[in-house]
Amino acid sequence: MAVLAATTGGALSAPAAAEGEAPPGQVEFPTHCLPPQEAGLPPADGPTTARITVDDPAPQVGDTVTVTYQVLRTPAVPPLEPNAAGGELPADVLTPTGRIVLAGAQGGEVTVVGAKRNDPVRAGEPLPPVTMTGTFTVTAPGEITLAPGSYTLHTSHLLDLDTTCTAAAPSATPVSARLTATELPTANLRSVFLAAAHGKPGAKVKVTAAGFPPGAAVTVAGRAGAAETADRVSATADERGTALVELPVTDKATTAVIAYEGPAWSATRGSGPAAYTVIDATPATAGTRKVTATVEPGALGMTQADEDITLGAVPYGDGGAAPGRIGTVTVTDARGGPAGWSLTGKVTDFTGPGGVRIPGASLSWTPACVAAAGSPSACTPGSAGAVGPEGALLASTADAPLVGGTFTVDATVTLRVPPYTPPGAYTAVLTLTLS
Repeated sequence: MAVLAATTGGALSAPAAAEGEAPPGQVEFPTHCLPPQEAGLPPADGPTTARITVDDPAPQVGDTVTVTYQVLRTPAVPPLEPNAAGGELPADVLTPTGRIVLAGAQGGEVTVVGAKRNDPVRAGEPLPPVTMTGTFTVTAPGEITLAPGSYTLHTSHLLDLDTTCTAAAPSATPVSARLTATELPTANLRSVFLAAAHGKPGAKVKVTAAGFPPGAAVTVAGRAGAAETADRVSATADERGTALVELPVTDKATTAVIAYEGPAWSATRGSGPAAYTVIDATPATAGTRKVTATVEPGALGMTQADEDITLGAVPYGDGGAAPGRIGTVTVTDARGGPAGWSLTGKVTDFTGPGGVRIPGASLSWTPACVAAAGSPSACTPGSAGAVGPEGALLASTADAPLVGGTFTVDATVTLRVPPYTPPGAYTAVLTLTLS
């Protein structure tokens, strides 16, 4: 387990439209705009042309998505006196704010804000296009739709004035963008441990099956290669997700023991195999003696430098990536037999000043794994991607007739810090589990 700390101090564009075609996501809806009373102008009605884009159309649950809301045309006019001779709205006095309406797998609204930036506008002329951005955290898997909501055009010329534009009817705003969110991959922490790694035919071996859902029906069975043998018992996992059984091993073909839930073993709902050897008990013929030597299996373990992990600093306002490394982990597998291993990690949310949080799913890694010379097993690094509170695979070795060795595991990590995250130190806990 390690502590990670980060310190704070653009969106992708959609494909270009063909000439004469509207860009992807561009929509139009009837709008009612109310100018400020001080301007002495009547309400303005007409179409708003808008476009919403997202920086990630296929996020995972827990990801932060940046959204951009462009108002390309509005019926609103500058809040100037109607008959003012030579009236003009100066440059850089217009600040837009708005909201985007979420629906589908996730509801709610996203607040978006634009920069105070505009060219001069004469009285009676249309207001210029504005661009607003904001972020939201994905909380549910499935398709999420984004539709343009109301927007306010704030001007700070002579007086602070607001022109607010809303859809003429709640159902009038069409969907402008869509994204499809997926669940974070979860690590399989099911495992099986044997009190003895060998015995004569019929011997009962004490088995601990761990990492199962509490109350799950667990099957503990013998295995010969990829096939199950006739050795089998059933149990129910206790409130800690553990089942303790005694498995009579009578089939001489049994070379390993597995545990799983459901009708059959699978990589997502079963443990890796634990090696077991059935010792041949056939009596020796007259005049001969059996000579037996046993290589005792060892343990599966890991070591890691007990140091906190400090990520790079990110400037306040811009947000961005805070890089770092988890530090070298050494895995030693001296068990023998056919069982591979997996090393998984999960991370809590990052907590900063005043309880402000950065989701743990904002931390991603790129794993690396190297097997020492002479190791029977090859080490496979996990996929690059989000870690998150549900966990992700850091490295593993596959099941094989004979496995084992020493392995060096590491990973570069990146924490994606949202723009305008309050300055300060943000701390989370990264937990690694070997099974």
